[in-house]
Amino acid sequence: MNKIILAVLLILVTINASAQYQTRAGETGPGYYLNPVFAGDYPDPSILRDGNDYYMVHSSFEYYPGLLIWHSKDLINWEPVTNALYKYVGSVWAPDLVKYKNKYYIYFPANNTNYVVAADSINGKWSDPVDLKIGNIDPGHVVDENGKRYLFFSNGGYVPLADDGLSLAGEYRPSYSGFTIPRAWSIECFCMEGPKLVKRGEYYYLTVAEGGTAGPVTGHMVISARSRSLAGPWENSPYNPIIRTTNNNEQWCSKGHGTIFEDAKGKWWMVYHAYEKGFYNKGRQTLLQPIEWTKDGWYKIAAGTGDSKPIEKPNAAASVPAFTLNDNFEGNKLKPHWKFFEEYDTTRFQLVDNSIVIKAKGNAVGNSSPLLCIPSHHSYIAEAELLIEGKATGGLVLFYNNNAWSGILADKENILVNLHSWQFATEKNVINNHVYLRLKNFNNTVDMYYSTDGLTWKKIENSLEVSGMHHNVLSGFLSLRIGLCATGDGKVTFKHFKYSSIK
Repeated sequence: MNKIILAVLLILVTINASAQYQTRAGETGPGYYLNPVFAGDYPDPSILRDGNDYYMVHSSFEYYPGLLIWHSKDLINWEPVTNALYKYVGSVWAPDLVKYKNKYYIYFPANNTNYVVAADSINGKWSDPVDLKIGNIDPGHVVDENGKRYLFFSNGGYVPLADDGLSLAGEYRPSYSGFTIPRAWSIECFCMEGPKLVKRGEYYYLTVAEGGTAGPVTGHMVISARSRSLAGPWENSPYNPIIRTTNNNEQWCSKGHGTIFEDAKGKWWMVYHAYEKGFYNKGRQTLLQPIEWTKDGWYKIAAGTGDSKPIEKPNAAASVPAFTLNDNFEGNKLKPHWKFFEEYDTTRFQLVDNSIVIKAKGNAVGNSSPLLCIPSHHSYIAEAELLIEGKATGGLVLFYNNNAWSGILADKENILVNLHSWQFATEKNVINNHVYLRLKNFNNTVDMYYSTDGLTWKKIENSLEVSGMHHNVLSGFLSLRIGLCATGDGKVTFKHFKYSSIK
């Protein structure tokens, strides 16, 4: 009996000890963190250590301004710095953020070519994109022992760059052919992508992704190879795949697109992305995991660590104030985390009197280029105050792409609902050009509310289920984002955007 009581007590202690870690990004237990470090749609992470500072940028796809740069001192808590891309060039995929001779560069693919933007300061001003006039995707920058610069691409080949990094200086050369994936494994495709290179000792280490970005949870994986020369030959790591989801029960699915780096204290890490089981509509989230070097010069995931359990924090640097989506639209500049879909038209919106005024566009949410932000929690409440002018319709929606969206809307008199593109008036003649709208998303079940005073809320009849609004259903590699939309003819003024998590 005593042994049974002791066993029960040990179980209770274990549960209590682990409970403090059941948190999301940025919320940490004493001395530990829990993945993800970027909760929400932050795919294809590229990280730069600049002294004691860390900067990260992600794929920005059709969201503009693009290439949002984040800053951290401790690798766990991040705050937005600035956007590096304002000119529309199409869907922006996996970028690479680098520093070379005191200048900053971001290389990225879009519209079947590759571009670069550059700046003398990480804070900008960043240049307009320069077309490098070469195809392929996922450029990875590397400097050789002679100080010469190169870009590797997803097909394993590379090109030399001019010294200023703004043009090519030679022809494409093949180099690495990848790791052979066993045919018995369930993958989406071979699909080598995301080459990232570091030099350590006598070797260049190349880290790539294989297996397909989405599809089966077991597909995407991190592969490593090394060579004494950028031209090869490359030797695949005996520890491949370095990271891979092996079954459908794991929390993190389709893990891949890794970058290894050394922190300011000499410890090595990998940053990568993954989908979360049950929440694919959040997009690919950014995870951080320690790695270790073996005696024979290979790296692998650090012993005793896992992506779904507490990990010791990198350092004790003071964290920044918690980033929040709440916005009263103060000042005359839009905060950098807000994105318009498929455009950035500064003539269409204005920040004035602690509000944002958006000119209506299109005849539906899908062609209205809504203003979007990324929710970071499984369950949350979002709300905003709306003033409607003319024949405009304003809305608070969940938006995947211009063919898939849902939410609550209002014209000057009526409350409307959009249920997966089926839109109709659900409450008629209940407002007069002024309304408060609310979305409550609880584990993918969405209830919707409106208020005439911001204090007393009325739930409408209709609710949503949104778990299927993700890439494996809709394609596009996007995520379900919170949107402020203005359609029709007129203007919609948005005030007091509020976002809060539901525990």
